[in-house]
Amino acid sequence: MIDPVILLNNILGFASYYRYPLIAIGTIFEGPILMIASGFLYRTGFFAIVPLFIAILIGDLVGDVIWYVAGRYFAHPILSKKGKFVGITPERFEKINELFSKYHEKILIFSKLTLGLGFAVGILAAAGMAKVPFKKYMIINIIGEFFLVAVLLSVGYFFGQVYLNISDNFKIGFLITVAVLVLSSFYFFSRYISKKSREL
Repeated sequence: MIDPVILLNNILGFASYYRYPLIAIGTIFEGPILMIASGFLYRTGFFAIVPLFIAILIGDLVGDVIWYVAGRYFAHPILSKKGKFVGITPERFEKINELFSKYHEKILIFSKLTLGLGFAVGILAAAGMAKVPFKKYMIINIIGEFFLVAVLLSVGYFFGQVYLNISDNFKIGFLITVAVLVLSSFYFFSRYISKKSREL
């Protein structure tokens, strides 16, 4: 029978040793929340800033590439057959392509700096669907990524600073409160944006 304490120590040791690759992989799937958490852990001494920044940058850009490829090579055939089930008519499909053809630089920059207002994945896939030049797509995303990562790491760093300066008796309560506030903010923001989009 495996000793739970030994197993936990092995898991923690693995996570600590491979922390930067794990951060890069995690960022592909959930960037913003992980960036804030990483900033917090950086302030508490778990990460070094340069490899952390690079790992997050790589992970988020890999996600951008995945969604671009999905949009470019798979969105059109899927939406042409199933688009009506998600409210995307042929007319709306053409309008999306037309908007990206004219304003893809502004749309991509605004999306990256605002987390896509809750629609980052859809916007990235739409860029591929509209056949935005890949080189331009990546340059715009890299520029926006530096700003986004710096801001969200700074938010996490601020929470880490507060955490280190409060009494030990309140640290667990503080962590729970911060987690609830961050998750609730993302949830209600996404709900609000989704509601507004349905009204358009």
